[in-house]
Amino acid sequence: MSLRLTRLTLSRFRSHPRTEVAFDGRPVVLFGANGAGKTNLLEAVSLLSPGRGLRRASGDELGAQPAGLGWKIEGEIGRDGTAHEIETGAAPGQPRQVRIDGKAAPQSGLGRLVPMLWLTPAMDRLWIEAAEGRRRFLDRLVLGFVPDHAEVALAYEKAMRQRNRLLRDGVTDPRWYGALEARMAEAGGAMRDNRRAALARLAGAVDTDSPFPQPELTLADDSPEDLASALAEGRRRDMAAGRSLIGPHRADLSAIWAARGWPAAQCSTGEQKALLISTVLAHARALHAEVGHAPLLLLDEVAAHLDDARRAALYDAICALGAQAFLTGTGPELFTPLGARAQVFRVTEDQGNSRLHEEELA
Repeated sequence: MSLRLTRLTLSRFRSHPRTEVAFDGRPVVLFGANGAGKTNLLEAVSLLSPGRGLRRASGDELGAQPAGLGWKIEGEIGRDGTAHEIETGAAPGQPRQVRIDGKAAPQSGLGRLVPMLWLTPAMDRLWIEAAEGRRRFLDRLVLGFVPDHAEVALAYEKAMRQRNRLLRDGVTDPRWYGALEARMAEAGGAMRDNRRAALARLAGAVDTDSPFPQPELTLADDSPEDLASALAEGRRRDMAAGRSLIGPHRADLSAIWAARGWPAAQCSTGEQKALLISTVLAHARALHAEVGHAPLLLLDEVAAHLDDARRAALYDAICALGAQAFLTGTGPELFTPLGARAQVFRVTEDQGNSRLHEEELA
């Protein structure tokens, strides 16, 4: 069983006015100068999954300049021997559309078809910045195991937004709140259960022989079991705050370097990144054990701050899992240990337009 992106076509997407590329299933290396368009290509791949992609950009930010023409991404996914066509894009000022195998589909359909996980330089400070980023990271982990998690989270957020609007408007009639709080409780309970189950799966996929520090991941979620009653009882307090103060939207993910008992937030920047990489690899192992293939991995500039041993260990782990990973870096020397195991492209920029040139690692 396998999961592969075999073809990608970008039309008017950021610095790629027209890029067509075929992938042969090996890990993909993209190297080139800063600003050449490497991350733009990774972002395009990330939009073959639900959500706003690895940069969380709005649709209007994704089109190539001059603006006003819209953008489109087409991909072919091979999953367990079956090819699937994906098309996503947006006309100017319009919401993003998705088509799978020629038929209009919700974004959640992408989650069922293409489990995907990414690391970007902006995530290097994940363990020490706001909890919102850690929740997004956790929910991306959950999606690999429970593709419907995105729909559950969306249902919760929609009901919460409606409740928050009532709170800000000073509405006190309980009849306006009951159905919304019931929906929040149902979806919120599912979110909490999904998150806990995903962390249990990750804990069972620890590689004690890895040179990467192994994390102990903990979910801090003080949502009561009877969330509907708690929300009803807290309306006056929530009205004063203008928002809902309890629920899974307040949860947080924490990590401890298991061998040393150090909270991730107190580790060095390099070790914090290593803990993230270890988490991603554990997720890939757990998903591979459960469904027979690892997720697509998008690793932007991941090798730049790793020593030689960890760099080689990362590449070996990716290849051992049979994962298709997309890795970016400024120079080919960062990827030498991959050798012939990788498909390699030099990315160049000419007058604002990106180009790909297939090469071999020395």
